[in-house]
Amino acid sequence: MAENNDSNPTPPPPPHVTLPHEADSSTVTPEPELKPELPVTEKIELHDVPLQQPEPENDPKGNSSQDVAVVEQPKEEEQENHNQLQQNKIPQNSVSFKEESNRVSDLSDSERDSLEELKKLLTQTLTEQEVSIWGVPLLQDERTDVILLKFLRAREFKVKESLTMINNTLQWRKDFNIESLLDEDLGDDLDKVVFMHGYSREGHPVCYNVYGEFQNKELYDKTFSNEERRNRFLRWRIQFLEKSIRKLDFNPGCVNTVFQVNDLKNSPGPAKRELRIATKQALQLLQDNYPEFVAKQVFINVPWWYLAFYTMINPFLTQRTKSKFVFAGPSKSPDTLFKYISPEQVPVQYGGLSVDFCDCNPDFSMSDPITEIPVKPTTKQTVEIAIYEKCIIVWELRVVGWEVSYSAEFKPDAKDGYAVIIQKATKMSPSDEPVVSSSFKVSELGKLFLTVDNPTLKKKRLLYRFKIKPYSD
Repeated sequence: MAENNDSNPTPPPPPHVTLPHEADSSTVTPEPELKPELPVTEKIELHDVPLQQPEPENDPKGNSSQDVAVVEQPKEEEQENHNQLQQNKIPQNSVSFKEESNRVSDLSDSERDSLEELKKLLTQTLTEQEVSIWGVPLLQDERTDVILLKFLRAREFKVKESLTMINNTLQWRKDFNIESLLDEDLGDDLDKVVFMHGYSREGHPVCYNVYGEFQNKELYDKTFSNEERRNRFLRWRIQFLEKSIRKLDFNPGCVNTVFQVNDLKNSPGPAKRELRIATKQALQLLQDNYPEFVAKQVFINVPWWYLAFYTMINPFLTQRTKSKFVFAGPSKSPDTLFKYISPEQVPVQYGGLSVDFCDCNPDFSMSDPITEIPVKPTTKQTVEIAIYEKCIIVWELRVVGWEVSYSAEFKPDAKDGYAVIIQKATKMSPSDEPVVSSSFKVSELGKLFLTVDNPTLKKKRLLYRFKIKPYSD
């Protein structure tokens, strides 16, 4: 029976898989290209327009004859109360876990003494000339302090228990043949089940665990149907974990923990016997041999059965373990992720704009920041981007879950210019493409208006980003 290690919180079932148009209708003759150093600026109009507000009259050239109006908001308190009641069903932590410093200078006197004692005992224990763990030679430099602190915190700074844990881990690594495992070809069948993608707001690499993939009977049977396949799954799990850990930085003050996102949508649940067996084996190895590698555990698309299960085991979890857990139901999952991860780092399937693993829109990557704007119920939100040079402007935009109308329009600054409807107002439903990607060739100075009309009683979140490219005839 494995000794419990609350410092590396990992939930029971489901299995813990730790460480995934160009529109140019203007007829204006292109002017000589302006200097590229002239800026493109943006202005976000935060005026809320009522859904039933009469449409402003346009002059023959398409320019609006009145400005956006500011009006009193309709009641939304009832809807907010309903949303709050729904969210209250999700477990809430009264204390949020704050990761401790791994700098020796930040330790208390007693913690520093324990670290020094552990190093001294480990020096006496190690018989081989050089022993490495996670790619770091022990007792060679200050990275050792960071690693030993993980074991000490897993055992509440009890030196002898920490030493036993380290020695057991080193022996297990030999028996499991970890170094050879790193080069083993275990296939790519589970690449969609667990994958690393982006970084949290605090710089932690993010690991996505997608349990719904196991609804695929062929994949499930191939992974768990007999002991040999479960052992292969276990080796794949450990291999993935080892490769992920070796990309971390064990120098003091650097990031050496992982942010985990556990997607429980369509998860098979705890009734699958083979799943429970594989989970128990994996949990035992993780608890005993990989302490303090989780910065935060976020569970999204949480189903009712998992909440019931968590309620049963909650009394047996330490406050430290529970403080690393965050739960969110389906409606709150994107907002919960955005609290910890910037939208440009979140994959499209989870509400963000990150498409780095495909060729959907090569103009943007995770390094291009996103602007977030709240769209209140029954209001209209317009983003105004002033353009001061001839260029091609490209943008992408989304509202999570849509249920809004979207339009795009370019209005030239010249009084005799004509407005260009790039995208007429179009109703966007949840079944539409999650992200709109567009471009427009700007041959005269003016403003680009991106408008989202929210007719629902739900607050929405508008995400967008843009960049300019050189103008070409």
